[in-house]
Amino acid sequence: MKPREKRDRRVLATNRKARHAYHILETVEAGLELVGTEVKAIRAGRINLKEAHVQFENGQAYLVGCHISPYEHAGYAGHDPLRRRRLLLHKHQILRLAGKVQEKGLTVIPLSVFLDGNWIKVEIGLARGKHLHDKRETLRRRTMDREAEQAMKEGRRQ
Repeated sequence: MKPREKRDRRVLATNRKARHAYHILETVEAGLELVGTEVKAIRAGRINLKEAHVQFENGQAYLVGCHISPYEHAGYAGHDPLRRRRLLLHKHQILRLAGKVQEKGLTVIPLSVFLDGNWIKVEIGLARGKHLHDKRETLRRRTMDREAEQAMKEGRRQ
């Protein structure tokens, strides 16, 4: 088996709106409890994290609102696209994240789904919602960085 940092890590889906709408305070890698047709559909890239979030219930963490489209080549034994999927985390990680979610304004959202070797994993982030002025500042900073990069390219060409 390869060492942890040398494994293949291929991103299958990202939640692009997450970093725009939230300040990400910390990230955690978690496994997903999936059925066979879900695995095939995710590997085909048919997953949507846009409305997804993590709920804590009875000492377990669940991914809720994640849409995994049905696998086309599955027979009668397909899966429900919007079912709750259990996250595979250590008990101390679940308790710590659940405790932080009790704080005002914090939530846990999925940031990306990726292959780690043969395992499908999800990167979840502890997040605090951004205010409108924070979003504007992020867009302004991104625009300024882009303009500076273009100016440097123009300077190199001449």
